[in-house]
Amino acid sequence: MPQTVFELKTMDCVEGIRQLPDESVDLVVTSPPYNLGVKYRNYRDSRNSDEYLKWSTQWAGEVRRVLKNDGSFFLNLGACPSNPLIPHELIVKMKASLFVLQNTFHWIKSISITKDGEIISAGHFKPLQSDRFVNDCHEYVFHLTKSGKTRLNRRAIGVPYSDKSNIKRWAHTGGDDLRCRGNNWFIPYKTIVSRSKQRPHPATFPTDLAVFCIKIHGCRPDLVMLDPFLGIGHSALAAKQCGIGRFVGFDIDREYVEVARKAIQKGLTEPTVELLKEGRRRTSAGDKMLFEMPGVA
Repeated sequence: MPQTVFELKTMDCVEGIRQLPDESVDLVVTSPPYNLGVKYRNYRDSRNSDEYLKWSTQWAGEVRRVLKNDGSFFLNLGACPSNPLIPHELIVKMKASLFVLQNTFHWIKSISITKDGEIISAGHFKPLQSDRFVNDCHEYVFHLTKSGKTRLNRRAIGVPYSDKSNIKRWAHTGGDDLRCRGNNWFIPYKTIVSRSKQRPHPATFPTDLAVFCIKIHGCRPDLVMLDPFLGIGHSALAAKQCGIGRFVGFDIDREYVEVARKAIQKGLTEPTVELLKEGRRRTSAGDKMLFEMPGVA
């Protein structure tokens, strides 16, 4: 059985990525702080706009250096009423000097549709108590590449045709009942009772979101994947699930890195608060955690 190598390091991401060789990474999936005032344990998420954009282009510049020419960089960003332009400002900044914006995906957390006269609601969102703003039920996933010509496996996360006659009508189907899903990805959070008691990080994305990114780029056991903002390890769990050959992740919070390590070792699909408690009780010989585990195809 192939081995997946995980390198999880308690380290500032700029410093960490600088240790990687040029063009050594196939795939980057990450969700940096959004500069929305989230209360992280070891990071100030309330910089002024110029400072935030300068810092973001600094770490993104290192990402560009290590990304292969046919690599993919999936960047998850959200906004809030107090700072609605930050995802767009950041992507314009990166597009101007670093990357080509090849695709824009919309991560739909919650949606309501009318079908056969019935309103159906699915998913979860954080409600806003406001007479000016509506509930925010989605975030962006920007697909950035070096040239805009990176080939994708579009049907790796495909969906069946509603009209089965399309299977024979279109030559590109190859006779398969599977079409491109498009750029709207409905991926709800798992239901929890208490965020503070069940989700040991103030700003996470579901493991399935990273799985979608990996699959549409194209899974191979020889791929190297990077997450500069590891958090509690959702992207690492996705890499394990998809059978990625090597995963590198950085985070400045030692306890979060320990949660990620434990979640991988225990074969979990989502990190838990109990792992955070275990990490606090555990003493470690050093900040760098390097280990190998069997991959999961």
